[in-house]
Amino acid sequence: MEKTKKKILVIDIGGSNIKILATGAAERIKIPSGADFKPEELVELVKENASHWDYDMITMGFPGVVKENRIVSEPVNLGEGWNKFDFQAAFNLPIKFINDAAMQALGSYEGKKLLFLGLGTGLGTAMVIHNTILPIEGGHLPFKKKTFEEYVGKEYLTKSGTKRWEKNVLKMVEHFRAAFQPDDILLGGGNSKLLTTIPEGCRLGTNENAFKGGFKFWEEDFKL
Repeated sequence: MEKTKKKILVIDIGGSNIKILATGAAERIKIPSGADFKPEELVELVKENASHWDYDMITMGFPGVVKENRIVSEPVNLGEGWNKFDFQAAFNLPIKFINDAAMQALGSYEGKKLLFLGLGTGLGTAMVIHNTILPIEGGHLPFKKKTFEEYVGKEYLTKSGTKRWEKNVLKMVEHFRAAFQPDDILLGGGNSKLLTTIPEGCRLGTNENAFKGGFKFWEEDFKL
């Protein structure tokens, strides 16, 4: 008997945009978010924009701490109310929650020990080690006088320029390499394309890998 193909909607939540893609869809859809964006808006806009797609389960990549399939912290770059909102009831579908960096790491995984560093609105960090997903809130670790995220995020890039931003990114990569000893480092997120130097042992990813991770999360056996 042929196995029924899962029909999955992947929601990749970011501080600047929400990106969605369903199984079999030709192109993703991008929805603006922002600092005041709330979960009620997400549900309304996703339902509206995905109304022409057929899906019966959801993977939600969230920019914050996820434990035991629930959101446990408020996002830094969005509005309030995320950790208390009932998404399962709002969508009336089964949902798997995963940290957004972990979802992109999963979609980029090629084996052994992968370290993912996502250069977007903030800094997303995660590892995949032999089919176990390990989210890391590395962006909030101390660096210089602030945190890594404050020196490699979008705000610093806009304020200080690409040259100073890239210098911090290269330093950040070496700090994380020394701490986690990965076999493979993937530099992802929308701003990774601005890098003029790719450090040894690193490769560039694309945001499309987040969708691959979202589909994999239902289709394959990965542990969180």
